[in-house]
Amino acid sequence: MFKILSAVRNLSTGGAMKQAVSELCVPVPWGQIRGKVWGPDDGRPVLCLHGWSDNCGSFNTLIPQLPKEWRYVAMDMVGHGLSSHRPDGVFYMFPSYMADVCRVIEALEWKRFTIIGHSMGGNVATMFSAVYPEMVESVVLLDSYGFFPTQEKNIPGLLREGIDGMIQYEKKKAERREKVYTYEKAVERLKAANPSLSEQSVHILLERGSSEVEGGVMFTRDFRINLTNIARITMTQVLEMLSRIQARVLVVLVDEGLHKSLSESEKQMTEELLKVFNDKGARVVTVLGDHHVHLNSPETVAQIVSDFLQGVEHRASVSLSPLLILKFYAAIRCISLPLDTVEVNEDGALQQTSLGGLINLSAADRTGSTAPQLQKHALVIPGLVCSSIPACVGARFGRFRCLPVLSGTRTTGRTQVELSVGTPSPSRGTR
Repeated sequence: MFKILSAVRNLSTGGAMKQAVSELCVPVPWGQIRGKVWGPDDGRPVLCLHGWSDNCGSFNTLIPQLPKEWRYVAMDMVGHGLSSHRPDGVFYMFPSYMADVCRVIEALEWKRFTIIGHSMGGNVATMFSAVYPEMVESVVLLDSYGFFPTQEKNIPGLLREGIDGMIQYEKKKAERREKVYTYEKAVERLKAANPSLSEQSVHILLERGSSEVEGGVMFTRDFRINLTNIARITMTQVLEMLSRIQARVLVVLVDEGLHKSLSESEKQMTEELLKVFNDKGARVVTVLGDHHVHLNSPETVAQIVSDFLQGVEHRASVSLSPLLILKFYAAIRCISLPLDTVEVNEDGALQQTSLGGLINLSAADRTGSTAPQLQKHALVIPGLVCSSIPACVGARFGRFRCLPVLSGTRTTGRTQVELSVGTPSPSRGTR
């Protein structure tokens, strides 16, 4: 049983076509799970899961740019937005979020659906897809690697940290008063905590992330979401989970996104996760932007997600595993291999070539003879004739620095760049 609240309004963001939006309310034993609904009642179902400390407003700007014939339900995860907080003494854990998804899906009477998850929401999406593989048709991960494994040796300390944190929270709860801010101060605090948010995005998240009280506003999220997560999962368990996923998977990473904040050991684990996704036939792409690119600049990812939902294949976006790339460069390690001429559009896309290499251009390397938007890494797949490859595709494979020889003249909106590849060498701090 659930309710679509009577309040229905039109949403128009960034020039997107106006679309009716309604409020969702699903009763649960401790209160309610709230959310927003877009699209026709009989549309193909998509569940949207936001990231940690955000709310379902995270999808306000993206969903209006996705196919209109689909039915999108974006949840306020429990403890976030307008959803109820968990009962006293209860931890926030991924298995609990999965149970919340089950409650919402049962209320909606969905049998099979797609999940779009940002950040933490992506982790919930992949875990749910592994536990309930028959229910999930497709998964879209937005700046998320799907899992965040923990090294076995660190688990006891993290468990203790989480339990001690909860005990201390409960001891101080009686004397703690929720802080009241002016709206302007709330904007300032949210922006400081989430530097990747644009000014507009901050206001969007505060629509559900704050409530008016006497003297100002209060944040609606439960403070306990900040406590250390005690439900940890090891890489061995993650690999088993991944093996059980049957859904089609799209992984959209961001060049200035989550990976920038990871430690070296965490980056190694995410590379292993990406290899597994690639081996399973997932589509992995990297776009320009930051952790909240889907909210700040939805046009950056909207077409990629739309095409994936509609089953449009992109030969130019085929992803190669790091191992395959290693083999390719091992073959040319001791020689200098001249490549075919590569045409570079003004938008930084590479065009029509049957050979290729990894271009790793520093700021000094980029001259007037190269396309203005050409990014640091551009992957051209050997032996593949491509209609268009975004220059940022392959940014995950920046461990090898090839030595490009650049020359060319500008012709009809394009620049021709002749490339020679020398001995690969480790890049300086790039991924």
